[in-house]
Amino acid sequence: MLTLGFIGTGSMGGSLARAAALDPENKLLLANRHPEKAQKLAEQIGGIVTGNEEALLNGDYVFIGVKPKMVPALLTGLLPVFDQRSTPPVLVSMAAGVSLAQLRELTRGRCPIIRILPNIAVSVGEGVIFYTGSEDLSQEQMDGFLHLLRFSGELVPLEEELFDAGSAVAGCGGAFLSLFVEGLADGGLACGLPRRQAYRLAEQMVLGAAKWLLVNDEIPATLKDATCSPGGTSIRGVIAAEKGSLRSAAMEAVIAAYGGLD
Repeated sequence: MLTLGFIGTGSMGGSLARAAALDPENKLLLANRHPEKAQKLAEQIGGIVTGNEEALLNGDYVFIGVKPKMVPALLTGLLPVFDQRSTPPVLVSMAAGVSLAQLRELTRGRCPIIRILPNIAVSVGEGVIFYTGSEDLSQEQMDGFLHLLRFSGELVPLEEELFDAGSAVAGCGGAFLSLFVEGLADGGLACGLPRRQAYRLAEQMVLGAAKWLLVNDEIPATLKDATCSPGGTSIRGVIAAEKGSLRSAAMEAVIAAYGGLD
C-alpha cells in the first residue's frame, strides 16, 4: 500500500486524488488551506483530512497542488518536515511554470521530484499527464508513480522544455474543443434538434471519433477520408469548415495559448 499526500485539493489536485482513489491500495491524505474543501473530497473518495505537515511527513508520494505563486513559501515552510523523515518522499509538483531546477532549489535537494502537467480529464480517467523526473529519481520510484496514476488516462514522458507546448494542446485544448462542441450543437439546433439532444450528440461524436483515432493509431485525415463519400453531406460540410478557416483557427488558438504561457 502506498500513502499519497495531497497538499492542495482544488480543481487539479482534487482530480488527481480522484484518479488515485480508484486504486483501493492507495491511502490518501488530503490537506487544504480550506479544510472544508478537503473534507468534502474525503467524503466522496474515502481519503483522510490532514494538515500540510502530516501529509508531507507520512506520504510516500506527496502531490503539490497549490497555485504556482504559493509554491515557494509552501516548500520553504515545510523544509523542517523533510528533516523529520527517515527516508525522503517523492515530491510530485503540478505547478505550471515552476521548473525542476526551481523545485530542487526550494527543497534544498531533500527529495527526488517528479514534475507533471495534467489536464482536467484525469478526473474521469481520460486525461493527459506530461511528466519528467529529477536525476536522483530511481526507476522504481518512477514506476510506482506510473502505477498509482494508471487510472488517470495517458501518462506521457516529455522533455521539460516542451511542457508549455504540450499544455497549449492538451491543457488549453479542452477550452477550444468546448467552443467547437457548442458550435456543432448550435448548428444542430438550427436544423431542428432539441438543445440537450444536440449537445449529447456532439459530445458523444467527439468521444467516439477520438477513440477511433487512438484505437486505430491513425492520423485525423484518415477519419475524414473514411467519413466523406463522393458528393456526400460530409464533404460539403468539410468545404464549409475550410471556408470558415476552422483548421487555421485551431492552430492559431494553440499558438496564442503557447505564447501566453511565457
